[in-house]
Amino acid sequence: MLNQIWNFIESLSHKIVFSLAGFIGVKIEEEKWQALMQFVKFGMVGASNTILTIVLYTLLVAIGIHYQVSYFLGYLAGIVNAFYWNNKYVFKQKSEQERSILQAFVKCAMSYIGGYLFSTLLLTLWVSILHFPKFIGPAISLVVTIPLNFVLNKKWAFKI
Repeated sequence: MLNQIWNFIESLSHKIVFSLAGFIGVKIEEEKWQALMQFVKFGMVGASNTILTIVLYTLLVAIGIHYQVSYFLGYLAGIVNAFYWNNKYVFKQKSEQERSILQAFVKCAMSYIGGYLFSTLLLTLWVSILHFPKFIGPAISLVVTIPLNFVLNKKWAFKI
């Protein structure tokens, strides 16, 4: 069902964007469009990871589980969620290709953990060294870590 909804949205977006581009005399290559759609899907998975992590964290803290343990479990659930949707939907393999699920999961988890550690370093840079506001630092870090994590997942974790 989700796949059908996405296919409809992608098809409609494709028609609108390509029509508007043609109207103003801009040619969009199909390969570039597909790469953009893959990045959009990756972003949607990332948004669902964030929501899942926050909801699980909030529920676990509410029932009395230590906040650090709650965050770890929420983040771990986000990694599992990311792997499932990225493997099935964003970086899906072609039918004739084979990919080691365990190897892809380990690489995916490593890329997310690495991204988390890197974003923590960036956050320290923005807030403690450059004195950006504490609420702005994470947003700036995302501008760097989201594309980096996308490339790591596409070219390494889910590469066949």
